[in-house]
Amino acid sequence: MTTKSAAAAALATAYGYPRQGRGRELKKAIEGYWKGAVTAEALLAAAADLRRENWQQLVDAGIEEVPTGDFSLYDHVLDTTVAVGAIPPRHRAAVDADPLDGYFAMARGTQDVAPLEMTKWFDTNYHYLVPELGPDTVFAANPAKAVGELKEALALGHDARPVLVGPVTYLQLAKPAPGVAEDFEPITLLDRLLPVYAELLAELRAAGAAWVQLDEPALVQDRTPAELNAAARVYRELGALTERPKLLVASYFDRLGDALPVLAKAPVEGLALDFTGPAAANLDDLAAVGGLPGKRLVAGVIDGRNIWINDLGASLSTLATLLGLADRVDVAPSCSLLHVPIDATLERDIDPQIARWLAFAKQKAREAALLARGLREGTGAITAELAANRADLASRAASPITRDPAVRARTAAVTPGDTRRAQPYAVRTEAQRARLGLPLLPTTTIGSFPQTTDLRLARADLNAGRIGPDTYRERMEAEVREVIAYQEKAGLDVLVHGEPERNDMVQYFAEQLTGYLATRHGWVQSYGTRYVRPPVLAGDISRPHPMTVDWFRYAQDLTDRPVKGMLTGPVTMLAWSFVRDDQPLAETARQVALALRDEVTDLEAAGAAVVQVDEPALRETLPLRAADRPAYLDWATAAFRLATSGVRADTQIHTHMCYAEFGAIMTAIDELDADVISLEATRSHMQVAGELAGAGYPREVGPGVWDIHSPRVPSTEEAVELLRAGLAAIPAERLWVNPDCGLKTRGWPETRASLDSLVGAARRLRAELAG
Repeated sequence: MTTKSAAAAALATAYGYPRQGRGRELKKAIEGYWKGAVTAEALLAAAADLRRENWQQLVDAGIEEVPTGDFSLYDHVLDTTVAVGAIPPRHRAAVDADPLDGYFAMARGTQDVAPLEMTKWFDTNYHYLVPELGPDTVFAANPAKAVGELKEALALGHDARPVLVGPVTYLQLAKPAPGVAEDFEPITLLDRLLPVYAELLAELRAAGAAWVQLDEPALVQDRTPAELNAAARVYRELGALTERPKLLVASYFDRLGDALPVLAKAPVEGLALDFTGPAAANLDDLAAVGGLPGKRLVAGVIDGRNIWINDLGASLSTLATLLGLADRVDVAPSCSLLHVPIDATLERDIDPQIARWLAFAKQKAREAALLARGLREGTGAITAELAANRADLASRAASPITRDPAVRARTAAVTPGDTRRAQPYAVRTEAQRARLGLPLLPTTTIGSFPQTTDLRLARADLNAGRIGPDTYRERMEAEVREVIAYQEKAGLDVLVHGEPERNDMVQYFAEQLTGYLATRHGWVQSYGTRYVRPPVLAGDISRPHPMTVDWFRYAQDLTDRPVKGMLTGPVTMLAWSFVRDDQPLAETARQVALALRDEVTDLEAAGAAVVQVDEPALRETLPLRAADRPAYLDWATAAFRLATSGVRADTQIHTHMCYAEFGAIMTAIDELDADVISLEATRSHMQVAGELAGAGYPREVGPGVWDIHSPRVPSTEEAVELLRAGLAAIPAERLWVNPDCGLKTRGWPETRASLDSLVGAARRLRAELAG
């Protein structure tokens, strides 16, 4: 096909769309079902309504081929586990008895059965449920969801393309099941899994699918020759099938590298590639392998993970080059749009100048459609749109909102000495133990306590003007008093004020820092029914006033026990925001770190003996390619130390991380130089304690003993068992006892019961150790 005819055939498509609905209807329906207030039939009907709305929004925006199968009641990797029949044995009875309840049991657990482990989806803030596989795993195709949703879309008259997690990525995301040897490699199950994918593809073809998309983002990571050979075999065998639709293999989040020639040569009909950020290198790589003659290329030229408008002129230039490299070039965002909010036009409180710079899912779909039109009809057909886009881009580049000379002067003046504690850990720990006087195996929580309906209503009343700031503060202070009194009674050693005043651990601070913008409707799925509103980092960052000091003082005055000052670290402030893309991340991180440094020193001056600076996103932001990691970890750990290094030796700095694979960043965890680190450890059965011990980590550690993302209440015996595993790796004088994460999403009854187990376990082991 000539370049001209390739352009004439261009259409706009997408890989996925936000699931929750404009008013988070899905969250409300699912949580209502869990509470018994919504029937299964009503839940499934609400889900079907949302799918119809999503497809219509995409079509209205100009998307000509809609995705199906991307919608999920909890997680698309869990959906894949169901589709291939890889149900863990402990969940089999529940799934057989009631597939819907069994599905949620795998996601959340029950009082009797633990859920699947949860971790980050590549380097995003989305969490997936980790498949558990072993030598005895038997796969069986379950095409009901994939086929059912395809038929829904086709019945509505849409040109639809089912999307499935590809077999290579599914196996690479999996881990050995409980009781299986740790060195078991799930990729060895490929021969068992491929016939199941073949059956799924045949069923989708029979249901009317012309194309099926198989997502293989795992191929953008460093892969061994054996793994690349396995990928080649997968698509050689799937491509050889006769009873199948056309195959579109999609990859995103980074460049494909050595996997690109493997897929380019595979007997599949199309590839979908990312051409944004570091993945822009795919353009030269594609040319180097001779392009994709005879194949379809879906070009992800619109950033599907951030909220800034596309540079349409630059994208058209990229697309023009790609036209000569494939038989057909279509236009899409770089990945599923589940990583961005739904519609920027809902944000009526944002400065109109800044609103011009924003594109959420709906706007990104329109950008894709506009670019496809520009390819088909020529740039003359979209002259006005291109001119408006250039003006919006110029407005952002020249705006004083984006640059503060005072902030830039301060960051330029930072010296290496500003990023190191004045005293080594051996000196600090003695000073801190003398000041704090804590028992062996000290107990604490991570920061937040349950955000009750009353607290949320009070916040809603404040935002709506039904109550004033003074009344709101009185309600929050009453909650702090209750939380402090409860912790004293429960026997916790280091307390928190509970964070009732905080809507979100990033948004709360963003609303008080210059350079950040908050949204009202910018919800993005983090996991399951947990949605967050990432703030928008639009300009240079500074702290006009203390953010948490008054709340700390109020709480500390209520008790003689130490209360932690609670802050969110610079890397997490970036990772859980929509970060600016017009300067290096390292520069933005340094700005945030300096603002937090001021807060840490103010907390210390107010009497805080313990300050916790959470960095749960340190691991998730790790570049997918090993070659890019040292530079990232260098500036990321330096930013944390810049925020925390201005305190005295006897002030104890804590940090916290959760739901990630920590093995790849053990050196970086040490480089943070925190006095105490708490980490998620329950679902991974205290694995991280052994990893820290193996790396020679020298400081204090709090591996979690209560999985707060499950409704089940752990017994004292369970907590004791986990702590014994922790003690096998970490000496008692360096081991803390705490939950996996904050308690914001839990209810008070389970919180009280679980913390009783946690404190009881610590006391039992203290007595044993004393004996």
